[in-house]
Amino acid sequence: MTTETSPSSIRNFTVSTEIFFKPGLDIYSQMIYIVLSSCTADSASLTLSEVAGKGRMTPKQAVKAMQSLVDQQLIPHKLFRKMIGEFQDDRLSWAAKGLLTYCKEHKEITIAELLMLSDQSGEDEHSIRKALSELYRNGYLEEYPELGKLAN
Repeated sequence: MTTETSPSSIRNFTVSTEIFFKPGLDIYSQMIYIVLSSCTADSASLTLSEVAGKGRMTPKQAVKAMQSLVDQQLIPHKLFRKMIGEFQDDRLSWAAKGLLTYCKEHKEITIAELLMLSDQSGEDEHSIRKALSELYRNGYLEEYPELGKLAN
């Protein structure tokens, strides 16, 4: 069986071979990196399902591979967040996800207000700080520099 490829469907791209020698990257992470590199112009509009399909893996495997690439700073966290959303990031606890959702709805919240809410939620200050630290460590507090200070 032969297939003809039209010139318009051929795309040439270059990927550094360094990706194959990065410690800690499995074959799934390498494949996701190659897929994203081949679609650089389109990567902003790609969905998780499309990337997983092109990489010949499940969406769950693609998420884990992308998390590894973010951790190694090989892809931007914003791209990761855009493609998977906060609730598919299994590095975050439910407390951190809930806090992030609250912060998105109350963009102007201050540290003092957030800590006052700990009294209303049944969570202590330590739990709030732990969730903030989790969000900070995983790149979710970029839009909230004031809260990032509390997480450090």
